[in-house]
Amino acid sequence: MLAKWLSTALLGLLLTACGPADTPRIADYRSLGELRVATRHDAISYRIDEDGRASGFEHDLLLALGETLGVTVTFVPYPDATRALDAVVNGQAHMAAASLGKNERLPLTWSKPLREVEYVIVGRSDGRMTNTEKDLAGRTVSVRRGTLAAEKIMEIRKRLPGVNVHFPIRAGEEKLLADLAGGTLDLVATDRLHYAFAARLHPELEIVHELPGRSGIAWALPADQPALADGVDAFIDGIGANGRLARLADRYFDYVRRLDDADIATFLARIRERLPRYRDFFQEAEARTGVDWRYIAAVAYQESHWDPQATSFTGVRGMMMLTGDTADRLGVDNRLDPRQSILGGARYLEMLKEQLPDEISEPDRTWMATAAYNLGMGHMNGARAIARRLGKDDRAWWEMKSVLPLLSRPDYAQRLKSGPARGGEAVVMTENVRNYHDILVRLEPPYEPALPRLRLGQAD
Repeated sequence: MLAKWLSTALLGLLLTACGPADTPRIADYRSLGELRVATRHDAISYRIDEDGRASGFEHDLLLALGETLGVTVTFVPYPDATRALDAVVNGQAHMAAASLGKNERLPLTWSKPLREVEYVIVGRSDGRMTNTEKDLAGRTVSVRRGTLAAEKIMEIRKRLPGVNVHFPIRAGEEKLLADLAGGTLDLVATDRLHYAFAARLHPELEIVHELPGRSGIAWALPADQPALADGVDAFIDGIGANGRLARLADRYFDYVRRLDDADIATFLARIRERLPRYRDFFQEAEARTGVDWRYIAAVAYQESHWDPQATSFTGVRGMMMLTGDTADRLGVDNRLDPRQSILGGARYLEMLKEQLPDEISEPDRTWMATAAYNLGMGHMNGARAIARRLGKDDRAWWEMKSVLPLLSRPDYAQRLKSGPARGGEAVVMTENVRNYHDILVRLEPPYEPALPRLRLGQAD
């Protein structure tokens, strides 16, 4: 059954390779001056934010590839990965990039892998137990057609005919896993990273079965363009060697696994129960500082779990856990007043961002300011000096994450004017804030100031 399905799929790809008669194949990217990339909307690889800006792990890598090749990059979204691959086979795109598992059965050339993935079957924690593969009999597994996860499920179905396979139409992992959490699907086959993203919003999801083997996420290229494939592989080797690949992986997904299920469940409960009381204050703080209110709220949650009466043994107090000296500098009279604390903490975060050198760009600038919120700018500057001595990039959060824990070691701390510090805690704090902010962005709309009301007789 699987062999027949694969043969049919391959035949369909080959028959359509010439494309419709009235649709000419795209010109070579060098003569066109443009690299046309077939993709699909995906939370990890290619996404459009609420301001209409494109971003994502593969999006950013491909822009860098375009710079290396000396051409612009145009992204053409398709409904699913299968159609994105068809576009390459049919000559309508120079390459496909859409969280694609490397599949040697297709008439394509594959780049070197960008990252490795593991495939899993996800269910609900309140669902039927699935201890072994045989427990999948009688269950329905939903999976995106054309993926390696789908192939693995079809292999199981060959061994266990009682397994039902459901191929939803034009539904990505995010939608499938949300439907699973909502109870409208039985099981979903996906990769471990997409599961980790979904579990931050739906802690009731759990991995019920691990599928065998691993795969590399790669870019699909035409089989008849070896020069392009060689250029792409040389680019991937280069960004792997200089650390750019690892930094982008950290920016978009490596930090996601830090929170456990209990942390997420508590956070989601506090969003419902506590956040509504303070949302207006966080939005006022954004209006005053320009810092996304959801990021300020994420810092506040990490500091106090949105408890305005919070107090630590070191004397920091309030929603944003300000020290007495910091509160005095910011003009905060009462640290236990939630509005004063939020406005003061937001202003302090903004000040820390302003104190960092201009060459530190976003989002690293915000993340380093967040670590300085915990450590103080003196310790952050000391850590940046240590980074330079170690030959690390003191402008990159990816590099600073490995340096900050050194602040607690006597052999490094003795060189610091500000003395030792628990830099590892600052890293944990910042990574948690990044997670909380991501969740809030997906659940809470951006701040939009209310428009002034027009008086009668005023023109629109």
